[in-house]
Amino acid sequence: MPDLPKEMNAIEFQGTGGPEVVKPTRRPLPAPGPGEVLIKVAAAGVNRPDVLQRKGGYAPPPGASDIPGLELAGEIVGLGEQVASWQLGDEVCALVAGGGYAEYCVAPAAQCLPIPTGLSLLEAAGLPETYFTVWSNVFDRGGLRDGEAFLVHGGSSGIGTTAIQLARAFGARVFATAGSAEKCAACEALGAEVAINYREADFVAATRAANNGKGVNLILDMVGGPYLARDVDLLEPDGRLVMIAFLGGAKAELDFSKVMIKRLTITGSTLRPRDIAFKAAIAAKLQTKVWPLLAQGHAKPQIFRSFPLQEAAQAHALMDSSAHIGKIMLKVPA
Repeated sequence: MPDLPKEMNAIEFQGTGGPEVVKPTRRPLPAPGPGEVLIKVAAAGVNRPDVLQRKGGYAPPPGASDIPGLELAGEIVGLGEQVASWQLGDEVCALVAGGGYAEYCVAPAAQCLPIPTGLSLLEAAGLPETYFTVWSNVFDRGGLRDGEAFLVHGGSSGIGTTAIQLARAFGARVFATAGSAEKCAACEALGAEVAINYREADFVAATRAANNGKGVNLILDMVGGPYLARDVDLLEPDGRLVMIAFLGGAKAELDFSKVMIKRLTITGSTLRPRDIAFKAAIAAKLQTKVWPLLAQGHAKPQIFRSFPLQEAAQAHALMDSSAHIGKIMLKVPA
């Protein structure tokens, strides 16, 4: 193992609240345990779960670092016992349960993936959280198939831009919602047939109008609340609704007779608390089915803006504003 410092720069949440609680700090260097690697971080992604954690609504799972950050890319500089799949010096991106906003981070070896051909470390750091989430919920849980119609809410978000590209790459017809003309144009440029400005139009009527009067087979919803009943109205028989967040509220009123008559499936998931074996299975599928698409240029992380690690508070302020399209990133000085 190369000579490493005993301490590192990191970001922590000093209390709960707005971006003002996001503060630089110094922490001891983490040590990889069995089955883990230590990564010298080049870049890390900023995601909505980080904001929820900052506000006190999404605590790290037991045993995870309290340092925020669920995805990163960099160089492996330490190997724990029982790691045979990686070597010192390998460049990887990784999904973690916490710890990404730091100069060094420990990651399960099974949750690491090689940097796709043609992507920078900064771009690769924007892959894990969104690509793991989209594959798990759209393809595994939602069962999206070639030729089906798919609607993603929040189409201009990191999750949304990923879902649009992957669904289109695997043969689905893609529709999206977003909150401005600029964001809708970005969704359509990535492969959505029609993107609906939810501030100006009813997404149920607009999607049907764009799909010859028909609804859709699968919806990926991160809004919840008032969207639930409208999602159910829009789904075709045997349709599936997958919930991954509830930015519009966690409670809603629903007429379940429509669910029964149309034989609908309503499901949802969170990724962060799942065990390593579950995430490793997703990693294996991504490397086989999606990494070649990235190498061929059929999909790419959409980086909106990057900030130096020490300016993580500004990155969170941008995330809170929802002015971005795609990913917000943190760059760690070499």
